[in-house]
Amino acid sequence: MSVLRIRGTALAVALLPAAVAVVLLVGGATGRIVGETSDTVRWSVVGGALVVLLLAAAVAAVIVRARPAVSPTVPVAESAAPDLYRMVRDLAVRLQVPAPSGIELTPDCDSWLEDRTHRTRRRRTAGGEPTAPVLVIGSPFMWWMRVAELRALLAPVVAGTGPSADPDIAAARRFVRGLDAAVAIAAQPSSRQGPGPGQGLRRGARRLARPAYAFLGWVARLLLRGCRAHAAEMERAVAAAASERAQAVDYGLRIVAQEQVGLAYAGWDRLLTRVALPAWRMGRWPNRLDAGVVAALTELSRRDRLAEGFETRLGERPACDLLEEPGTVDEAASLLAARLFHGGPRRSGPDWSPVGWDTYPEEVVDRIWRADAARLITVLDEVRGPVRTAVAVPETGPAPEPAPGHPGHPGKLLMGGKALRASVPPAPERVDEPGRATLARVLDRLEAGGSEELAARITGRVARETARVSADADSADGATDGAEGLTPVYQLLPPRTGRELLTDHVTAMVCCAAVDTAGAAPGLDWLDGPTLLVNGARRADLGWPVLRLVEDGDAAPLRSWLAAVGVRLEKPVRLV
Repeated sequence: MSVLRIRGTALAVALLPAAVAVVLLVGGATGRIVGETSDTVRWSVVGGALVVLLLAAAVAAVIVRARPAVSPTVPVAESAAPDLYRMVRDLAVRLQVPAPSGIELTPDCDSWLEDRTHRTRRRRTAGGEPTAPVLVIGSPFMWWMRVAELRALLAPVVAGTGPSADPDIAAARRFVRGLDAAVAIAAQPSSRQGPGPGQGLRRGARRLARPAYAFLGWVARLLLRGCRAHAAEMERAVAAAASERAQAVDYGLRIVAQEQVGLAYAGWDRLLTRVALPAWRMGRWPNRLDAGVVAALTELSRRDRLAEGFETRLGERPACDLLEEPGTVDEAASLLAARLFHGGPRRSGPDWSPVGWDTYPEEVVDRIWRADAARLITVLDEVRGPVRTAVAVPETGPAPEPAPGHPGHPGKLLMGGKALRASVPPAPERVDEPGRATLARVLDRLEAGGSEELAARITGRVARETARVSADADSADGATDGAEGLTPVYQLLPPRTGRELLTDHVTAMVCCAAVDTAGAAPGLDWLDGPTLLVNGARRADLGWPVLRLVEDGDAAPLRSWLAAVGVRLEKPVRLV
C-alpha cells in the first residue's frame, strides 16, 4: 500500500545515517578503514547519526502518541437504544462485516464511520484485529426517516467496517491521522500550556521549544503531502467496495432514503438559520431541534408538495422510536448543535437557557423585537436632532386674491395657473425627543435621511455586545470545564451588514408597535422563523415597505401598511 510505503521510506531515510555509521565503525574495528582522517569522518558520522536518530525518534513518538481530533458527537449507550444496536448488528451480520463498536449521533445530515482506537491505545480484539470504528448517525435522520429507510441508508456505511478490519488499511489510516494530529500540535505549541504559577518559565520554555515544533511541523507536513493523494485513493476504493457489498441490502429503499436525505438537509438548514440562530443570538437554545425538523418538513411539504406521499410515511414507524428516551437525546444533540453552529457554552446557565417550541414566540421572538427596538431608540438618542415635517401645498388652480391691504394678502405670483404662496410659513421643526419610543419618531428620522449613520452605529453596538457576551461565556466556560467558548466550528451565515441590521431593527420596532397597539402577536414559522401574527394569520408582506423606508427614505408604503393593520404611530412602545 502506497501510504505504508511512504512510511517505510521515511523510516529508511531516518536510519540511513545510522547504517553508514555502523559501516564506518565496523570498518575501523576490523582495520579496513584506518587513518586519522577516517577517524574524524567516522566519529562525525556517528555523532550526526545519533542526532538524526534522536530527532526521528522524537518525531515518531509525537506522531504515534498524538490524538487526532474527533468529531463532536452525542454518545448513545446500548442501554439507551437497544433496538437501534440490534438493527445495526443484524445489518452487519447480513453484510458479513464486523459490527461497529458503538453508535453516536451528530447534529448534522450525514453519517460515517470514525475510528476511535487512538483513545484506547489501539486496543485489539481477541482475534488480533483492530477495534471496529464507531458508527456516527445524523440526528435529523433519526427523527425524519422511517426505520426501514434508516436501515437502507446505513447499509453502505456499516459495510465499511469490513475494510476497516484490514490490518494494512488500519495502519495506513493511523499513520495519516497521526501526521494530521502532529501538524496541529506543531501549529499550536502554546495551547498545551495553561495559566498558573511559573507562567514566565513556561513562556520561556515555549520560546526555546519553537524550533523543535517548527521542525516537527515541517516533517509532518512533508509526509502528509506525500500521503494525501494515496490516502484519498485508498478511501475511494474502500467506499466503492462498501457500496458494492451493500447492493444486496434494501436496494430499492436506498433510493427512497437518499431522496429523504436531501429533504431532511433542506429542512435542517432552514431550521438552523431561520429558527435556531435568532434564539442562539438571544442566549436561548431550542432543546428540540430534531423534533422541529419534522415540523419544518411537514410545513415544507404542505407549501411546496416536495414530500410526495407524506401522509403514507407518517403511518410507518419513525427511526427515533429505536431510542429509549428520544427527548433526552434530542436535547443533547440540540445543545451540541448550538455549540457547533453558534459557539454557545457546553452547558446551560443564567444567560444560556433552553427554550421549548411552545414558549418560543413569547420567550424568543418577542424578546428579540423588544431588544432590537430598544437598541434602535438608543441609537436615535445618540444622533437626535430637529426633524422637518413637510406641509403639502395644494395645487388646485388660482385662488381668490384678498385685497392688497388684507392681512392674508400673500403677494403671490401666478405661474402656469398654479399659485405659489410666498407667505406660507416654513414647515415646523419637531424636535427628536430623547427616549421617546414611538414608531412615528423612527419613521420621521428615516424620512429625514441619515440611515447610513444609524446603520453604522447599530453595527458598532451589536459588535460590542457580542464581544462582551463572548468574553463572559468564555471566562465562565473556562472556569468550569475548559471549554473553547464562543467560537463556532461552522459558520451558518455571513455576518449581517449594517443595512441588514438597520432593516431588522426597524422591522422589530414595527412589530412591537403592532403588538402593543393593534392586537398583533409574535409567532413562529417553521421555515422562516420569527413572524408577526395579525388576527391569527401570518403577515409576510412587511419586508418590502420596511426596505423601501431604509434604502430610499420613502415611508409611504409602510404608512399604508400600518394604517391597514391599525397601528398607532404616536403611542409609546414597550421596550425591554
